[in-house]
Amino acid sequence: MVKKNFFVDKEILITGGLGFIGSNLAIKLVELGAKVIILDALIPKFGGNKFNIFPVRNKIIVKIGDMRNPATIKRVVIDKDIIFNLAGTLSHIDSMTDPFTDLEINCRAQLCLLETCRKFNPKVKIIFAGTRNQYGKALYLPVDEKHIQEPTDINGINSVAAEKYHFLYGRIYGLKAISVRMSNTYGPRHQMKHSKQGVLNWFIRLLMDRKKVELFGDGSQIRDVNYIDDVIEALLLLASSNKSNNQAYNLGGQPVTLKSFVETVIKILGEGKYKTVLFPNDRKAIEVGNYVADIKKINTDVGWQPKVSIEEGIKKTIEYYQKYKRAYF
Repeated sequence: MVKKNFFVDKEILITGGLGFIGSNLAIKLVELGAKVIILDALIPKFGGNKFNIFPVRNKIIVKIGDMRNPATIKRVVIDKDIIFNLAGTLSHIDSMTDPFTDLEINCRAQLCLLETCRKFNPKVKIIFAGTRNQYGKALYLPVDEKHIQEPTDINGINSVAAEKYHFLYGRIYGLKAISVRMSNTYGPRHQMKHSKQGVLNWFIRLLMDRKKVELFGDGSQIRDVNYIDDVIEALLLLASSNKSNNQAYNLGGQPVTLKSFVETVIKILGEGKYKTVLFPNDRKAIEVGNYVADIKKINTDVGWQPKVSIEEGIKKTIEYYQKYKRAYF
């Protein structure tokens, strides 16, 4: 459980705060009494959506700007207590076809943030959004934080580099850095226009639109999925704990095959179809296979464990998009 009153009047910056995880986090932080500023570049197709923060639109400050601009970063990092650094591009496919954009956003932008913090706010705590894709293909399951990191695509390599930048600045310059290696996250406020930032919400959208889902291979690939509320709780617990400083943590929830996830959505909707298809060559080349996270470390250090069942999470997600479909579909 998050410490009572810990976030009251805390000065918080969320980079990428108009996106999926950032907007849900911003809403929760406002509820907890924090003073929240969002920085988001609103790059097309990256998931930023002003509607995401509609419930708290008059209670937070939103700055539209690019993290690669040092002047922009300087204005928003000064005097912040905590930075939730969630900005970045997540597409594995795009990173292979447009590697320099991925490098710019997931590496250069991260260095701009860290350098600015070093110069103007060296006491800040930064929670960085890492990814399970940093591990690549699992050599054993469940995957713990000591597992070798051999990404299968450029996005994963750049995520490893960005995490290492954070820890280097922690060791050398005294910044308090935490990396959260996230699994597949789904829920309200995820962009729903394409599948490049996560297939779970995309499957939900297709089925809500009465379209057939295509599962690559036989659909038996295991993913460790998290509902967004559980992810937000993990971020808040880590931000409020001194034990977590300069540590990397896995997030993981409930292992499920993609086929089973889709079948659960169909069951809840009462209709829907799917079929299995051959892996496209570009997808097959970077497929990571089964993934299950070992979450003993985060559970031991801050007491986190996922609470929302897959069925409950899917129901909440469907209800949200049924109500606000126009803002996402």
